Amino acid sequence: MEYNCMDFKVGKCEGEKLVDGETIPLVLQPPGPVKTDVESLVSALKANKEWFEEMIIKNSAVLLRGFDVTKAEEFNDIVEAFDWEDIRYVGPAPRTHIYKRIWTANEGPLSEFIYYHHEMVLIKECPLKVILYCEIAPPEGGETPFVPSFKVAERMVQEFPKEVEEIEAKGLKYTFSAPSNNNTGSMRGRGWEDAFGTSDRLEAERRAKALGMDMEWMEDGGVKTVLVPRPLTRVFDGRKGRRMWFNTVVGMHGKEISSATMADGTELSDYFVKRCEQIIEEESIQFKWQKGDVLFLDNLALLHGRRPSLPPRKVLVATCK
Repeated sequence: MEYNCMDFKVGKCEGEKLVDGETIPLVLQPPGPVKTDVESLVSALKANKEWFEEMIIKNSAVLLRGFDVTKAEEFNDIVEAFDWEDIRYVGPAPRTHIYKRIWTANEGPLSEFIYYHHEMVLIKECPLKVILYCEIAPPEGGETPFVPSFKVAERMVQEFPKEVEEIEAKGLKYTFSAPSNNNTGSMRGRGWEDAFGTSDRLEAERRAKALGMDMEWMEDGGVKTVLVPRPLTRVFDGRKGRRMWFNTVVGMHGKEISSATMADGTELSDYFVKRCEQIIEEESIQFKWQKGDVLFLDNLALLHGRRPSLPPRKVLVATCK
């Protein structure tokens, strides 16, 4: 699929990489100086929906840059230019609803690194696309690095063939503890009441079961969620048969409020997890945010995270099926 669309011009950004013949991210800019307004952008997106989605799948990430996107309402117009169904976020990150389909990204302390992950990777139905908008670009740091998941799978299979085979056969088990109420002092401090949209324990259990998780109540009013079995890798249609490293082993293994083991309880090797962490970082791609940037990520193909940042930084997010 060629980049032949008269409504967009292909650009470049510092940090982009060529991975298996694909430019990541693909930068799309206005075709001329009079086509930078949001109305023109939305019209162009509506006129090229299928092409644009093909670009997301082909390149895994598409960055719209140079358009005059100034606020959440305009970002929402961009998201709604497509026919993608909204999907409500379920996870530990504290977030605030801004407007219609738009939320804040993780509101945890900017000084902390948010580790690489596929959005809602442990939920039965995760988003196909994660869309980010930079309303306020950070003065330093604050990048949103992402990683081609198939590259991680390739290298882990090469280095740990027996371990990968064993984990694939057994599956993974995760546990995660959440408080009753939100704790915005932690990047994983979202309370279970907010996460499940209810303060009723029975209703929370019902909603958790529908998402594929069990719940164990704790004496302090918090809850431990148990997710088992979960895959180590997955292969998705339309992505060249690539085996994606579709898990959150590094992010949850051996942490204070979470764990990751094989489904039968067998512990994972610390070296296996540490080496995976190193490989993920080695394969990472990042660019510096500019005000007005809109980034489309193929959530089935890319892990993403957040670098520590100096304030202010404001990035908004929408998640779509």
